Amino acid sequence: MLTGMHVVILGGDARHLEIIRSFTDLDANVVLIGYEDVKEQLHEVRHAKLTKEVLSKADVLILPVVGTDDHGKIESSFSTETLMLNKEYMSCLPKHAKVYSGIAKSYLKNLCSEVGIDLIELLNRDDVAIYNSIPTAEGALMMAIQHTDITIHGSRCMVLGLGRVGLTLAGMLHRLGARVKAGLQKPEQFARALEMGIEPFYTKDLYEEGANADIIFNTVAALILTSRVLTRIPHHAIIIDLASKPGGTDFRFAEKRGIKALLAPSLPGLVAPRTAGRILASTLCQLIQDERSRNREQMDILSCPSGI
Repeated sequence: MLTGMHVVILGGDARHLEIIRSFTDLDANVVLIGYEDVKEQLHEVRHAKLTKEVLSKADVLILPVVGTDDHGKIESSFSTETLMLNKEYMSCLPKHAKVYSGIAKSYLKNLCSEVGIDLIELLNRDDVAIYNSIPTAEGALMMAIQHTDITIHGSRCMVLGLGRVGLTLAGMLHRLGARVKAGLQKPEQFARALEMGIEPFYTKDLYEEGANADIIFNTVAALILTSRVLTRIPHHAIIIDLASKPGGTDFRFAEKRGIKALLAPSLPGLVAPRTAGRILASTLCQLIQDERSRNREQMDILSCPSGI
């Protein structure tokens, strides 16, 4: 249980509704900022504006999955108000407080570092990222089906990047009967692709390999589908770019060539917000409960008379 713990949730989307429910179920004191337009009934929470006083009482500050933008702006699907997180606000957090987000850009990392507050990026954890790869891959398949006139079965699919999302997606495509190629960089990934029955190639050879693709899924957060590479991609092909903004595709040149290219980051929150929210909520609650237990153990040790 988290009785007595003050949790402030600043911004977010439909995934955060599951997080809110999980914390209230554990008896935490939950304050919501940027949720004035939420339609669902949320019990045992308090709505508030972003103020120094609210932050000064927080044990935990939960931000959107993307944290902030490069200037400190906080996104909320349930508010039209502009929410900005700056040093003045962050300095009000108690020193023991922790900040949680999915990922964090340099702005947020630097801000937490300057005020001496711990920042935890949930999507850097292997367990969260692997679980999260499932709704990401399913969302990518949904987009491919919606935007093509061919079946996945028998199609020539290319997955760029064989990390946690790439592995899950390549496996799904293979099981659906697609002819899957995987672009990768490391020899161990090459071996893993072969073991899965997927045809691997090194991304340095992407120019030569892209000539016959029907559907290209990119997970690489760097410009990999350059204008040069795109000159080899068939006009009928579709690119679904799953990397975080700005993606790994030269979208201007793709449009010029008549290639449909779609940027689709944060798919879990769009296609399966309840599942994605439960993944984040489970990890958050476990981390915070574990931290609380450790703190209590340390307090017990300190309060024990010496020599006992």
